[in-house]
Amino acid sequence: MKIADIRKLTTTELTKESSKLRDEIVELKRNKVTGESQNVRLVKHKRKDLARVLTVLGEQLIKEKI
Repeated sequence: MKIADIRKLTTTELTKESSKLRDEIVELKRNKVTGESQNVRLVKHKRKDLARVLTVLGEQLIKEKI
């Protein structure tokens, strides 16, 4: 997910996206432990996407308070 696409989302969409990404990360980690997943780098990419979403969400929340 690109940062330009993330910045177009509203705060409610960002919170939904962050919870969705967290669920995906948990599922990917579970699959990695059980041996079902071969692509272990996918967890790293999802974590970076989550960090981007949370950064933009924080920026938007600060702007709303001001």
